[in-house]
Order: sequence, then structure tokens, then C-alpha cells
Amino acid sequence: MELKYTRKNVYKEADGNELERIYEFAEGYKKFLDNSKTERDASLQAKLLAEQNGFKPFSFSEKLKAGDKRYFLNRDKNIFLISVGTEDVAKDGVRIMVAHVDSPRLDLKPNPMFEDCGLCYLKTHYYGGIKKYQWTALPLALHGVVMLRGGERREICVGEDENDPIFYITDLLPHLGGEQAQKTLGKAIDAESLNAVIGGLPAVDDEEEKECVKTAVLKLLNKKYGITEVDFQCSELCFVPAGKARDVGFDGALISAYGHDDKVCAYPEMKAIFDYNSPHTVLAVFADKEEVGSDGTTGMQSKVISDVIETIASSFGANPIEVRYNSKCISADVTAGYDPAYSSVYEKRNTTFISCGAAISKYTGARGKSSSNDASAEYMGFIRDILDDNGVFWQTGELGAVDAGGGGTVAKYIANLGIDTVDVGVPVLSMHAPYELISKADVYSLYKACLAFIK
Repeated sequence: MELKYTRKNVYKEADGNELERIYEFAEGYKKFLDNSKTERDASLQAKLLAEQNGFKPFSFSEKLKAGDKRYFLNRDKNIFLISVGTEDVAKDGVRIMVAHVDSPRLDLKPNPMFEDCGLCYLKTHYYGGIKKYQWTALPLALHGVVMLRGGERREICVGEDENDPIFYITDLLPHLGGEQAQKTLGKAIDAESLNAVIGGLPAVDDEEEKECVKTAVLKLLNKKYGITEVDFQCSELCFVPAGKARDVGFDGALISAYGHDDKVCAYPEMKAIFDYNSPHTVLAVFADKEEVGSDGTTGMQSKVISDVIETIASSFGANPIEVRYNSKCISADVTAGYDPAYSSVYEKRNTTFISCGAAISKYTGARGKSSSNDASAEYMGFIRDILDDNGVFWQTGELGAVDAGGGGTVAKYIANLGIDTVDVGVPVLSMHAPYELISKADVYSLYKACLAFIK
């Protein structure tokens, strides 16, 4: 028995075979990430993979039985994966893993298009917590859907293929940026100036046209997608960083990509439910709207998760209250990994480190644990034992020093249903930046943690 707690680096402990598994798992994750820039992309990608793994569509009127594998795609933005086990669901409850698949981005405003001085722009409204200055002078891709009159739907993805054009938000050149440089980082870029350049070629068929470039762009959009300007009012379109996930460093031990928060947790939970036939009934959830409060029909404050659990319970004649009370949950969300370049905002003994395994946060919140699920000692002990028994590398930590700031996850919304919940995720550097950084060792450790949880 070790008397002292020592955090261990996964790479130092891994043998050649384990290292190979870590790197192989990362390749699957990168592929998933490249196809999952938005919550719609991620949910539809999960649906495709679920069908390949034998999952069939779920119905609330269906009576489930042991061995059934189902998926419920909620409005194309939120998905539930269900694997029905052999254990008595009334006594055993449901093993729940929840990760969110929305990430900070730039949404289009309802009336976004305008022309100024020979350039056509789309106006944006940022989604989630961003540093606005990080989104200028950056290659951007446009993702989303537009609904035409009569219910016809157009899917748009421009900027990801190497032959696609990209989009761009300008910044001020340093030669003229003296006044800008005197402002704080939070005020140097105004939110209303985050307008993406989308065109610069005037229409030539009408010399009297006042907005020649805008007209030309609208003609291109109408020809390719059937879109008119008013259709932007019935759309969900957003700008995200263009480009693929890339290995970082000469050794390729790390991955830089857009959207690690929180798809780096969504992928391991999905892989776990695909790879292991658990005796427990398992529910893996890809949630939406976490970055803006988890509200709406696809967020975790929606009643949908209760409806799914109630359907599972009724299939076996069980009381849904009893099923919820006996259920257990991992809120799989990222946390702030220790960054030595910004050490002052961390308390080093109580933070998580890159490449040291799955990150457990007993509580999140801000300052005095405000707006936080604070997992009980009993549930922390349960999680520790299953991870240790299955050889999972793990660590605990807070999201920064006590009064340095803070943040929240969906854990509190699951706990509000009477379900024991704790955050278990992956440490991230540069969280909420257009490109974040994680360790391959940590995403693989979380996968092993998810497997241990459902065994």
C-alpha cells in the first residue's frame, strides 16, 4: 500500500503495446473530430457509427428487452445511445455517460449579409465563451443548415475541403494599431466587428446595382443552394476554424484541434458503449447547448433524458423514480490542464496535468463552489475503486485556483434528477481557443475509464 499519493505520467508507465494502443485510438478520435465540427455533425456522425455497430432507431412506445441496442436522434443535434443489459434495471439503475458536442463558435445573425467598400460580409454573434481576438485573421469554414420555404432543407459545409474557399475576419495591421494596443484584450476586438469576408467580385450585369458584390454572392448561393437572403432567417449557420486535427510535437504525443471541448470526452464514451456488451443498461448521451447553459430542447435541462429513462423503466415494469435513484453517471467533460506558461491561475497540488490520465473533478463551479454538483465521498470512492480495479490512470483537480474564475458542466443537471454524478474528463490546454491541445494518453485513459464504469 502506498502511503503517499503520486500522480503518474501515462507515457512513462506505458509499455510498447500500450503506447501503440494509445496512438491507434487517437487516429480514430482525430477522424471523428474532423467530421464533427458542430453538434449537428457530431450527432449525425454518432448515428452513422451506431448503425454500423448494430444500433437501431429508438421509439418511446417501444418495449425494450435485454440485448437491445437503440439510438434516439433528437432534432439532429443531440443523440442518446442505449444498450439494454441483463441486470435488474430497478435495482441496478442505468449507467449514464454524458458529454456535450457543442463548442464555442461564431453563429450567423438572422440578417447577416451586407456590403461595404467592395467587400461582402456576414455578421456573426459569438456562441459560448470566447476570446474575440483569437477569431480574427484565421481560416474559417461555414457549417450548418438552411430551411427553404415549404420545408426543403439545404446542408452547407464550405471551407473544409482543400479545394474549397475559406472565410476570413480581418484584424488591424500593427502599423495602425497603436490605439488598439492600449485596450485590454477583452475590448481590443469589438463583437460587432466579427464580420466574415465572403466575397469581393461585383455583379456586372447591372451597373446601377448599389450592392454589386452582395448581389453576386446571392446569385451564387441561389444557383448552388436555392437560397435567397430571407432564408438566412430560417437557418443555423456558423463559422468554425477550418482544417483538420493535427499531431503536435516531434513525437506526436499531443493533438491540436478545434472542438476538443467536449468531443474529446464524447468519443471515448461512444467507443465504450460500442466495444463492450455491458450487463448493465447503459445510456451514452451527446448533449447540446452546454456552452450557453444547457437550455432548449436539445440541452441537458430538457426533460428528454427523463423521458428516455422512464421508457426504459416502463419496459421492465419498474418505477422510474427507483431507476433514477439507483442510476450512476459520469459527466464526461474537460477540465483546465496545468499550463506552466500561466501558472498564477492554478493551484498546483489541486489541478490536473497533461498525460497523467483521466481527470476527476469532484466539483466545478466558481469561487465558493457556486452552481456546482459536488460529488459525495461515497460516490468518489465508488469511482476510484472501479478505476483502480481496472488499471485506469486517473487524477483529480479543480478548474483553477479558488478565486481565479471557474466554470460549470452538465453534472448538476443530471444530479438534479437524483442521480449520483461526477465529472470525469480530459485535461485541455488553451480551452475555448480556436485550436485546443490535449494528450493522446489522456483521451485513451478516459476510454478505459468509460469501459471500467460500464463493466
